[in-house]
Formats: sequence, C-alpha cells, structure tokens
Amino acid sequence: MMEIAEIEGGARSAPNDLARLSAGALIEGYRSGLFTPSEVVEDVIAALERTDALCNVVVTPIYDQARAEAARATAAWSSGTPEGPLCGVPVTVKDLIYVSGVPAHAGAPVLEHFVPETDAAVVGALKAAGAIITAKTTTCEAGYKLTADSPLSGITRNPWSLDRTSGGSSGGAAAAVAAGCGPLAVGTDGVGSIRVPSSFCGVFGMKPTFGLVPRAPGFSPPSWASLAHTGPIARTVADAALLLETIAGYDLRDGASLPVGTRRFDTTPGPLDGLTIAASADLGHAPVAPAVRAAFEAALATLAGLGATIVPDHPGIDPEALDRILKPIAFTEQAAAVLGRSEDELGRSDADYRRVLEHGRSYRGIDYVAATHRRTALRAQFLDLFRRADLFVTPATAVTAFSAGTIGVDEIDGRPVDPHLGWSPFSWPINLAGLPAASVPCGFDAAGLPIGLQIVAPWLEEGRIFRVAAAFEAERPWAVHWPAPR
Repeated sequence: MMEIAEIEGGARSAPNDLARLSAGALIEGYRSGLFTPSEVVEDVIAALERTDALCNVVVTPIYDQARAEAARATAAWSSGTPEGPLCGVPVTVKDLIYVSGVPAHAGAPVLEHFVPETDAAVVGALKAAGAIITAKTTTCEAGYKLTADSPLSGITRNPWSLDRTSGGSSGGAAAAVAAGCGPLAVGTDGVGSIRVPSSFCGVFGMKPTFGLVPRAPGFSPPSWASLAHTGPIARTVADAALLLETIAGYDLRDGASLPVGTRRFDTTPGPLDGLTIAASADLGHAPVAPAVRAAFEAALATLAGLGATIVPDHPGIDPEALDRILKPIAFTEQAAAVLGRSEDELGRSDADYRRVLEHGRSYRGIDYVAATHRRTALRAQFLDLFRRADLFVTPATAVTAFSAGTIGVDEIDGRPVDPHLGWSPFSWPINLAGLPAASVPCGFDAAGLPIGLQIVAPWLEEGRIFRVAAAFEAERPWAVHWPAPR
C-alpha cells in the first residue's frame, strides 16, 4: 500500500488507495477531478470486503445502494452541483443506529429479521449532507460491553493484531476506519464504546456532550438510556470535526436533545499557550498497565511542549463508583430496554449479557434513584475540576487490546479488576457526567498495539478538545501509521 502523502499527491497505482484518503482529501479530489465518488466507493467496498474477511467488521453490507448513490454523486460533481458538505464521502454506521430499509440487528438474535422503516436523525443528517452509507458495522448485543462480539455476528478482531479484540461496542466502526475502509464512521458510546475501540485501534473517536447529537428515532434497543452518546470515529481530527458538524443538531424526537445551533470547529494546529490541563494517570486509585502509563507521561510532555500548563489533578472519583453509581444505573437501563422479551427470546444471547440483565433486574427503584443522586454529586466534582482547569486528560483505557473473544481482563499490573468494566476506569465516569471526551492516538506498546490519550472538556466545549487534539496530531501525527497488510 502507498503512503498517505503519495496518495494525496495525486499518484495512484494500487487497489484501495482511495479508501485510505481523508474526507477532506476526497472532497478536494472530487473538486479537482482527480477521481470520482464511484471510484472511491469501489475501493471502499473492496477494502471492507477484505477487512471483513479478516476482522469481521460488517454486519450488513449496503453496497448496491452505495454504488447507486456514488453514481449520483459522481454526476453531481461532474456537473459542478455537488449537494452537501459530504457529497460522495463514504461512511459506515454502527448497527445500533437505524438506516431505513436496512436490517438493524443491534447484535441481538431476537432482532435477526428486524428492518426499520425510518432513519435515525444522524442518518438523515448524513444523507442530507450527501454522505454515502456503505455498511452497518458490528457491535455487541445492545452495546452492553466494551467489545464488538455478539452471538449474531461473531467476534470482531483488531486489524493491528488479529488475535486481539477491536474493543467496542463500536468495534466494527473503529476497526474499519483503522484498516482504511473509508475515512468516517458513526459510533455510539454508553460507557466508552467510541473511545475504547478508538484507543485499541489507533484512531480518533469523540463522544460529544450528552444530547448534542440526537439519537431518535432509531437507536435499538434504548439501552444506556441516560448514558449513550452518538459521535464520530475518524483517522484525522479534521475529519471527525466535519462529521460532528454534520450530525450535531436539535431534534424534538429525542427528549435529551439540546437546543443548540449549528456547530463549527477550528482544527487548525496551533500553540496551546494559556490552556491549563489537569492530568491523572490513574484517578488516584486505578491500576494501569506500565506501557499505558509511560505513553501517557510522554503525551503530557508533548502537550507541555506545545505550551499547555499541566497540573496533576483529578475530580476525586469514589473507587467504589462502578458498583455504587454506574451499575445500578446502567444495568437497570439495560434490563428495562428488553423488558418485554421472554426468556426464550433471550436464550440465544450471550451468557454475560443475560447476567447483566439479571443483575439489572435485582436493583430496586430506590437503588436506581440513590445512584442518580450520587451521579449528581459526581457531576459537581467535575464542575469543580473545570473551575481549576480548562481540560482534563487521562489514559483512554488502562490496558491495550486484550485477547479477542474475551470480555476483558481481570488483573492489571498485579491488581484485580472487574473484567467487564474495571479495565476501562477512565471512560464510564465521563458518561455519568455527560461530558464531551475523545480518544487520541498517543503511542504503541511493545507488541505494537495502539494506546489512546483521553481528552475531556466541559459541557459543550468540544472545540477545546479539537484544539488540543489538532495540535497534538500536528506534533505527533498518527494517521501515517497503518496496520500491516495481510
């Protein structure tokens, strides 16, 4: 495969080169006549087919429809009348999100034959912007865990190392972007499901402020009801910003949707002078793999070199918050989402998923409400932190990608952790607070597996994340790194 610089310079001699281009480069290529949307979509389909055979990233291909849309976009660019800022740009959509007329399995055997008749708001926004949806990508059942494995679609693997997980639950989305199957993907994040796979797969992923991107009318099932965010996964900061600008917006069909206007983000790299960044490698209590800790410290040095003031600080999260706050809320919401399903219908579900549902059913209403009060206190702790600092950074996860087909690790650096969520202690507190956060590639471990830096900003301050991420990207570009071809 050719390097990005060669491709973006106009040369092209190998299949699938166009599938590796950024969204910005594709738009410029269409404008200058270097190539057409039809050529790009053929390359993307070939890349998806090749990657799917290795990593299992596609649930439902939408290739015939994508080719038809590409032909229309090609004609529009040829006549000088492209419609929308993403005209002809390919994008994948996670299988929790409805695309009208396309199956939406949500990783659930009971939904094996379900086909929605409406587009989710984000899908409507993508279509209006001229984007071409190429495939629905893999997820675990209802997004309940931080891998993309499901009894319906099987195990999703990491393109950097096929024996490792892609992470999840937006694992198919992140793995496809990492492998060069088009520049953009839409994922969802209830406890880290955009940031974890982005970290594991070495791409940029952002969970925007809760409510900035509407989820209605299609998000199936409504699990993680008060926790789930929809957001972009991309290889570059500029591409992620372009996608978020497209899908953010107010929609009355989503009761959590925020009535904010059009968002525009500046991703021009520049100095970080004047920014105070609070930093914590472990939140004061979490075990972290040595390689992750070392990459985090190196990332802090880079941010300091760019002019930011780094201060050791964190919000003071209760070490028992996973059991005292998150699980009573998240597991109850999971159980409520499938309340009408019989034991027979759930019989083909993962055993771990059924245990989560059972756990969720065991909580009383008073347990859920007490957890929401603790959640409010946690939000106040973040509010206090952002009075002291402009942003907050941590590792994205405490480990790099673990073995494919497992739910997680139960020990880090000699200390036991909850195998379901304990190895990702930095992600789910941000969902509880509803804050925007991104995973930015910041290095590799000794096995060549990617490591992510989490950047968290105050509510509706996604622009601060893009500013820091763009500066970091310019100083330590990650899009030049690709998984080895197989």
